[in-house]
Amino acid sequence: MKWWPVTRFLLSRLAGSLVVLLVIAVASFAIFYMLPNDPAQLSCGKPCTPERLAEVRAYMGIDKPWLVQLGAFLWGIVAGRTFGSGQAAIECAAPCFGYSFRLRADVSDLLADRIPVTLSIAIGALVLWTVVGVAMGTWAALRRGRFTDRALTSLSVVGVSAPTYLVGLLFILLYGFTLNVLPIGGYVAFTDSPFQWAFHLILPWVTLAIVNAAIYVRFTRGSMLDIMSQDFIRTTRAIGLTEGQVVGRHGLRNLVVPIATLVALDFGSLLGGAVVTEKVFSIQGVGSLLLDAVNNLDVQLVVGVTLFAALAVVLANFLVDIIYGILDPRIGAPTS
Repeated sequence: MKWWPVTRFLLSRLAGSLVVLLVIAVASFAIFYMLPNDPAQLSCGKPCTPERLAEVRAYMGIDKPWLVQLGAFLWGIVAGRTFGSGQAAIECAAPCFGYSFRLRADVSDLLADRIPVTLSIAIGALVLWTVVGVAMGTWAALRRGRFTDRALTSLSVVGVSAPTYLVGLLFILLYGFTLNVLPIGGYVAFTDSPFQWAFHLILPWVTLAIVNAAIYVRFTRGSMLDIMSQDFIRTTRAIGLTEGQVVGRHGLRNLVVPIATLVALDFGSLLGGAVVTEKVFSIQGVGSLLLDAVNNLDVQLVVGVTLFAALAVVLANFLVDIIYGILDPRIGAPTS
């Protein structure tokens, strides 16, 4: 029964996450399918007669009442769905997030091609800015009021204020054109060449790391100052532990939970679509897929990518809850 409070806590959060996903799915479907732009009209071509338009609407499954369309969309995520009938029928296997009639491809397949790209950017940048941000924030906290603290705090303010696209463009001009030492864009799959994969992602990683590490510096500094002022820290010093042991065994250990929370949430946001970074460095990931879908009024693709982005964020939040439960089993226990 030791882990029952945590299990109950996670089950309640899982139920809440499923409700959130359902609400987002309904909202995204409603918003885009209630727009004045008719997906069938966009796919009909020219000339588009009323008879041809009716055929296209039936083929796309948007000739039915709105609630029936919504039910088919949600059921397709679970069990897949079929568009059209006969020899021209299109099978969309589960999880079917829709079908892009403009690109003639399942949204799930399009996402499967782009997710590894965005995942590569997200993981590399996240590791880099977490390590740098936590290290610099801890260093600033341990030297509170000194020159190092003031310098790192000032730099973090600059980093937080710098737009991602501006930092990316400056790096492209400096390292891509002026010094010509790094590639300015493109993506090489890890399976093709691990070295070229990392080499082409250096600028996107560093760009995201500079902007986000600044946030982690400020967050870590504030958290460490609060932790190091606690009574148990003074007790560890009183029993003769060195400053390194106090910081390593107790200070940083208590920093794990808040940092893990921040990391998981940032990771979900990045997977949701790093639109700016991918566009600046000409990388074809989930973010650029969404942007192209919006520009081309590909409603089915927009809805599918939006739902995937929401799923990434919700899963990241649930991951945070799991981390909480592992690191602090007291979570979910009744309070007296």
